Amino acid sequence: MSRTLLLEPLTRAAFAPFGDVISLDGARHFPINGGTTERFHDLATIDLGEPDGRTLVNVFRGQPRALPFEIAMMERHPHGSQAFIPLSDVRYLVVVAPSGPFDERQMRAFAVQGRVGVNYARGVWHHPLIALDAVADFLVIDRGGNLPNCDEIELAQRYRLSFDELAVT
Repeated sequence: MSRTLLLEPLTRAAFAPFGDVISLDGARHFPINGGTTERFHDLATIDLGEPDGRTLVNVFRGQPRALPFEIAMMERHPHGSQAFIPLSDVRYLVVVAPSGPFDERQMRAFAVQGRVGVNYARGVWHHPLIALDAVADFLVIDRGGNLPNCDEIELAQRYRLSFDELAVT
């Protein structure tokens, strides 16, 4: 038997305890390069943690997940943040819990649509990429280095995502 986790729309305020929403809407921006380019500035805090960390730039190609979907595991990156920026207009889901010892009572789920990304703060628990509808490519910026940077846990109980029409249309 599984518990239900209600999906919420993704907003900067709702996601703030877990990291950054990466969106051009509401971002600080200004012209550069003689006015030929618009710079959207400081969209996320990339955290490399320990001094030996280095920035990795990757593309993750997410396969679409079938609905309904159950959450059975979570992961975290204890030594650095991890940003996911979709390379096309996509729908995907984000499931998170605060950093520290995992607390299933603190889990939250967000529905994301468009070209909006997320940056998981260092140590924030999250489910791996949950693309919907079609194969989706994401630019992923995270930490490389000598320290192992991925902890995974299996949940004692599965969580079924509840799809509110407002959240995933």
